[in-house]
Amino acid sequence: MRIVPGTPSVSLLAPALFGALLLPIKAFQFPANASPLTVRLDKSSSLAATHRQLNNNRHLRRASALSSASSSSSSTVVNEDPFASPQLDTDALVKYALSAIVELTLFGATFQLFDVAQAQFDARLPFPVVALLFYACSLKSRVFNPLNNQRPDISKAIDGGGSSGFRDRVMPSWTPPGVIFPIMWLLIIGPIRAYSSAVVVTTVGSFMTLPTMAFILHLTVGDVWNTINNTEKRYGASVVGVLCVVLSAANAAYQYSTIDPFAGKLLGGTCLWLVTAAALITDTWRLNPRENGVRVPLFPVKGEAETSFMWGSKKE
Repeated sequence: MRIVPGTPSVSLLAPALFGALLLPIKAFQFPANASPLTVRLDKSSSLAATHRQLNNNRHLRRASALSSASSSSSSTVVNEDPFASPQLDTDALVKYALSAIVELTLFGATFQLFDVAQAQFDARLPFPVVALLFYACSLKSRVFNPLNNQRPDISKAIDGGGSSGFRDRVMPSWTPPGVIFPIMWLLIIGPIRAYSSAVVVTTVGSFMTLPTMAFILHLTVGDVWNTINNTEKRYGASVVGVLCVVLSAANAAYQYSTIDPFAGKLLGGTCLWLVTAAALITDTWRLNPRENGVRVPLFPVKGEAETSFMWGSKKE
């Protein structure tokens, strides 16, 4: 064979071509110190670790989202304002009505028992005894009402301190001194109610009459109003409630006048004090607006307070 000058010889090209063919093969060869199984396990371990890390990150993101949602929900509950979008508290209205029915029923049953006893023994209770019974009804009628309709603390009122329903809120500057209230209720309003009621009962000869039940209705409305004003502190609903107290007193006075005009006038005289109390409650509502200056609605608002029966409760 003739060798052309400048052309590489086969002996020189052969090693070069052989090395070029081996380069792709060496590129896919495993390291000398690793077997194919080891490399495969290393790759599987790496993938498993990556998968675990992704799962951990996903759980962390989910926990963070739940925590944020819970915090947001708690903040919403805590900061929820029942007056932002006021709704009528129908549950409270139902409980007010039920408590009134219970009180009227129990008083009616008691009056029936008195009438049955008088008929059985063919006797009539003396006028002072009847007056004493109605004086007790006037002061303690709430024992027949299942709601918590407490009155202001008399000793605190006399000392000028605050109690439920009296000076536990911003009150008008013309509010009478605390000592006036027990004087009015114990020494004036109570005796007037007792005397006029005794006149009606002794005139008719029976406890269970339309006029006496009208008087009991007046006491019942007053008991429910005490729950609204003193216990629940519903300033708006208290205004409507005290107006109902005045109207029920006027109705009872009218019913008494159909039996004895003087008894009707006596009981009607108590309306003067009740109208003064209504003006005081209305002015108190005006002086106790919300933080934004808007007055609370004149009806029981859902979430404003909780109406619950006192009878059978654990606090009893």
